[in-house]
This record gives sequence, C-alpha cells and structure tokens, in this order.
Amino acid sequence: MSTWQRALNGTAIKTIHSINEGEYGGESMIFWDNKKQSLVFYYFTTAGFYTQGTMNVLSPTQFVAYENVTGNKEGITKVKSTSEFKDNSFVVSTSYLKKGQWTKPDTRTYTRSEKTVKFK
Repeated sequence: MSTWQRALNGTAIKTIHSINEGEYGGESMIFWDNKKQSLVFYYFTTAGFYTQGTMNVLSPTQFVAYENVTGNKEGITKVKSTSEFKDNSFVVSTSYLKKGQWTKPDTRTYTRSEKTVKFK
C-alpha cells in the first residue's frame, strides 16, 4: 500500500508505503534540487537503513530512481528501480547491488487503498 501527498507548501512530495500489513515500510521526501537540476529524494525505512537518490522521469507514467544506501545489514549499497503508474497502481521493478553484485529485478505492485499505511 502506498500514499503520495503534497508536502512543504508544494515544494516536495511525501510518500509513505508498507508491505504485508506493515511488515516493512518507509517514507520518502522528493523535491527538485536546483544545483543538481534533478529530482532528489531521501528514503527512510522501518528496517533501519536509509537511502539518498535521484529520479529521472521517463514518460508521464514512468520514472527511474538511483539510490545510495546507508546502514543496510544485508550488504545492499545501491538500488535501481523503475516505476510505472499503470491501471491505477504503481508497478515497481527493483534491483539491488548486494555484496558487489546486482540482483535480478524484483517486481511489486502498490495499489490504492482506503486503509491507513501501517508500520509495526
């Protein structure tokens, strides 16, 4: 489950998501960085690590994100994900640089819900 909302008087977007009724979740702040001339974000997780990244818009319904990871206990140091808004859902394909090797992409689908995003 995921929510996206306007934040900081419209200068940022805040996202909150959870997986499996709060088993894992995170919050992001996305904003435009004039110096980098790019969308940048910070992502904080319930697993105790965080990422810093940039986003590139590929089309009106797709974007790709590149992240540097800090504090991941499983040895993940970078993340690349492609997100597409399709059929009222976000389909996200993610690869991880884990212990020096890229993983095969995992795909998750986030759907709109009236439920509240949960964190355990």
